[in-house]
Amino acid sequence: MEPSATGGITARRADTRVESRAMRSSAKKSKTQSSTTAPNAFAGSRTAPTECELAAALGPSKKLWDPLIKNLARDLGLRAEWGSSSVKAGWSLRLKLKDRIAVYVIPNPNSFQAALVLGDKAVKAAKQSALPANVQKIIGESRRYAEGTGIRIAVQGDREIAAIMQLARIKLEN
Repeated sequence: MEPSATGGITARRADTRVESRAMRSSAKKSKTQSSTTAPNAFAGSRTAPTECELAAALGPSKKLWDPLIKNLARDLGLRAEWGSSSVKAGWSLRLKLKDRIAVYVIPNPNSFQAALVLGDKAVKAAKQSALPANVQKIIGESRRYAEGTGIRIAVQGDREIAAIMQLARIKLEN
């Protein structure tokens, strides 16, 4: 694996984790809410993507991916690690604080999504925060599971990046 701007990103094929049910469900819900939900860019791949493969898959959205990863690492102390629960599901960049996954960043062809699983206190704090109305709506419409409320945000610009940063901070504080 090539080193990246975020430092030494490691790759790990993980066993299905507790949070994965909420993430799969939020992906299904996203598909029903929007018919433009893109598949994982690395579904079917047995190895984590290299920086070159990632740049080719993300296309112009790479210019949003890099600052998001860098800011999450710098501001919240998160470390990046590629992970996959199965070849069929593809790969996601998991931003972690110790062993706790704070944010999943999922590459799609020419775009990407960020996913978080929020506990009850974090959902309450997020609803009381100054998050944009579209993000508040996503949180309000997301289904709650034992492991938390799984949400996905399609990243289209700086507004979504700011919301993801705020949600990650809320998750870690709660």
